Amino acid sequence: MTESAVVTPPANHHFPFKQVLIGTVGTTMEWYDFGVYGFFAATIGRQFFPAEDEISSVIAAFGAFAAGFLARPFGALIFGQLADKKGRAFALTASVLLMALPTFLISILPTHAMIGASAGILLVLCRVLQGLSVGGEHTCSIVYLVEHASARHRCLAGSFAPFGASAGILLGSAVGAVLTNVLSQDQLESWGWRLPQAFGLLLAVVGLWIRSHNEEADHPNLKAASGPSPLAQAVKGHKMDVLKIVLLNVMPAIGFYTIFVYLVTYLQEVDHLQAGKALEINTVSMVALLVLMPVFGWIADKVGPLKLMWASTLGILFCAYPLFSLMHHHEAWVDLLAELGFVLLLVPFMASSPAGLCALLPKGVRCTVLSVGFNLSMGLLGGTTPLVVEYMRKTTHQDMTPALYLVAGAVVTVFGLLLYREADGEHG
Repeated sequence: MTESAVVTPPANHHFPFKQVLIGTVGTTMEWYDFGVYGFFAATIGRQFFPAEDEISSVIAAFGAFAAGFLARPFGALIFGQLADKKGRAFALTASVLLMALPTFLISILPTHAMIGASAGILLVLCRVLQGLSVGGEHTCSIVYLVEHASARHRCLAGSFAPFGASAGILLGSAVGAVLTNVLSQDQLESWGWRLPQAFGLLLAVVGLWIRSHNEEADHPNLKAASGPSPLAQAVKGHKMDVLKIVLLNVMPAIGFYTIFVYLVTYLQEVDHLQAGKALEINTVSMVALLVLMPVFGWIADKVGPLKLMWASTLGILFCAYPLFSLMHHHEAWVDLLAELGFVLLLVPFMASSPAGLCALLPKGVRCTVLSVGFNLSMGLLGGTTPLVVEYMRKTTHQDMTPALYLVAGAVVTVFGLLLYREADGEHG
């Protein structure tokens, strides 16, 4: 097998601060752009998908949210191959550039009242472009961080990929909380929802500037080698690896987008919290997530990533239903405790899995295989989670359906963990 894109890990044991900054900052910018949509889904739904039934409007808005995720596997194919043939840094810079265009367009997009049904179509197209970008961004960032770390710091370095993604979504949640407290509902409906998108354009420019100054001259062997394309190699010899990665990411995909995206809407509709209070709870929870992410990355370097992945999955399996039950007390502080409980259960998996997944794959096709498998889970299950659980809850009239969906995801990931073998990590 042709081993293109091989990175020689650092010989010393110093933590790769420069590479972590490069890998994390751009990821934060992109995930702010991509995630802030979810926090304004109800408002955007009324602007682009007006309906007599507000529930239908919200579901349509989450459908546009899901469209961006369904595009992620295609972005994974594009940027995964770019990373394996032209270098990790090249793909990371290109992904930020692609994100800037749809972010700008959403900030100026005319609404349904202005141009009719075409507004919704244009919004979905913008979300698809954002999905293509994010589809390559996150997994390329994971590989970039893990490969530039020494063996003793791989889990810690890899944990900064989900750290950056979570920081971007946290920033979106914080901006949403500020706007909902500062602006009136009428102001949010008419023009306030555009402000987070406009701010995202500025962040994308900053991310592009940082990425454009990243040179991999110290790793010339990242350039493409002659031979079959990474995609051809992945399809021919790594189907089982793709399946493992898909299964392993089902629980975190459903879990993250249930707890940190959909729950903002859930708390408003089920517990009747004000939008600002729901966003405040989400913001506090994501701060806790960020604080704990490198802590569990450090722990994973000590005990191994697989142990933390098992602990996290079993924790969700047995505790998701009780934690959702707490959210029926209609008290904001109880809702916060429940969401913090989910943080403690999810973060060990999120922090340890980047290095654990990279260890399954040979370096020459690592970005391609990881991008495809990871984004199939996140695209088909993660991004559709708000849409699916909202639809299930409304049609069954059962407020606990999100918990059951999350439990089912944990069961699937258990099978992925059973397929994971420590010997698979020989690729390093």
